[in-house]
Amino acid sequence: MLSLRQSFGSRMAIVFAVSIFAFDAENASRGDDWPHWNGPTRTGAYAENGTIRSIPPNGLKKLWSAPVSLGYSGPSVVGGSVYVSDYLKTSGEVLNNPGARVGLTGSERVRCLDATTGKEVWEAAYKCDYSLSYPSGPRATPTIDGSNVYSLGAEGDLLCLDARSGKVVWDRHLKDDYKTESPIWGYSASPVIHGELLYVLAGGPGSLIVALDKLTGQERWRALSGNDIGYCPPTLVRAANQEQLIVWEPKAVHGLDPTTGTILWRYPLAPKYEMSIIPPAIQGNRMYLSGIGGVSAMLQLDTSKPGVKELWRGKPKQAIYAANGTTVFDGEYLYGADCDLGPLICARASDGERMWETFAPTGGGDRRLTHGTCFLNKVGDLYYILSETGDFIIAELTPEKYEEIEYGSQEERR
Repeated sequence: MLSLRQSFGSRMAIVFAVSIFAFDAENASRGDDWPHWNGPTRTGAYAENGTIRSIPPNGLKKLWSAPVSLGYSGPSVVGGSVYVSDYLKTSGEVLNNPGARVGLTGSERVRCLDATTGKEVWEAAYKCDYSLSYPSGPRATPTIDGSNVYSLGAEGDLLCLDARSGKVVWDRHLKDDYKTESPIWGYSASPVIHGELLYVLAGGPGSLIVALDKLTGQERWRALSGNDIGYCPPTLVRAANQEQLIVWEPKAVHGLDPTTGTILWRYPLAPKYEMSIIPPAIQGNRMYLSGIGGVSAMLQLDTSKPGVKELWRGKPKQAIYAANGTTVFDGEYLYGADCDLGPLICARASDGERMWETFAPTGGGDRRLTHGTCFLNKVGDLYYILSETGDFIIAELTPEKYEEIEYGSQEERR
C-alpha cells in the first residue's frame, strides 16, 4: 500500500497541483473559488464535488509551478486567476530571531497568475523597508471581492487593486494614518469584507480595528485600544438575531456591531506574547478559541441578546492549544495542532477531553515539537492536510483515530 502523502519541494516556488482538487486538468477550470484566507466560508472547508479521495501510485501530476520570492501569505484563486504576495529583498540579512526586529530594504508586491498556465498576468510592486522579527515577507493572504483585490503588507501597506490590471484603486498606510508601529511579527490579519465595509486591524489609540469603505478606503468607524493588535483576522457571526464582528486582540475577545463598531460584549482571554493569532472555531452558538501558553476557552453565544457565557476553559492535558493552524469544529469534536507540544489532537467539544493525539502530520514522528503545525481543510468526510514537514496528506479524522488513507483503501471500503 502507498501511504497518501506527497511531498512538495522548494518553499520558494508556488505549486498548484490542480489534480488535488479535481480528477483531471479538464475539470480544473470548474473548481470553486477560494477568494480569501481559509476559503469561501473562512472555515477551511472545501465544498466542491469531485475532489480526489486517493493519490495515484505515481503521485499527483504537477500542471505547472511558478517562482515566488519571500513570503508567508497564501494564494487566493478567483475566476481563473491566482493572487499571491511576496517580498523582493535588496539588502539586509534575514535572521529569524523571535524577540528582535531585523532591518531589510526591498519591495513588496502583489502578483496575478493565470490559474491554467501559471504565467504572470500582472504585478503591483511598491518600495517597503522592513523592521520586523521573521522578516521573510508579507503574511496576509489577498482578499478578492468583485473586481478588486485587497492586500495588506507586513508593514501596514493596505492596497485596493483592480483585479484585471493590478492598477491601484486606493491605498492606505496604517502606521502613518493611525500613528502606530507595526507588530513585531508584522501585520498578519487578512482583511475581511462584509457588505460595503472592509475590516482591518490597524493600531493606535481607539483604532485597534477600523472599518473602511471598500470602494474608496475612507474610514467609516474605528474601535478598541491596546498596546498590541495581535494577528487574528476578524470573524463575522450571526447570533441573537444580529450580525456580530468578533475581534480577538491580545487581552480579550470582543463582539462588535459590524455597522457602527459599537462594543457589544467583552471576554478576557490573553495568550502569551500577545499572540492572539487564529480566529475562533464556531459551530452553532458555540465558539472555541485557543493560543500559546495553555490558553483556551469554549464560549456560548447568547441567543437572546449579544453576549457570551463561558462553558469551560482548558486545563493541563486537556483541550487543544492551537496557535498557528486554525482549529476545526467538526460535529461534537475539535481537531487542531497543539502549539505547546506539537501533536495533532482530537478533543471533545463538550468538555475538552482529549480523544487522541499524534505527531504523524506535524513532525512526522513521535517526538514533542514546539510550534508543530499542520493545516487542515475538510473535504467531505476526509481531510486534506499540509504538514509541518511539507507533505500533502489525505486522512480520515474521527473521535476514535487519525488514519492516513492508503492507496486503494477507500475502494476496498466500498
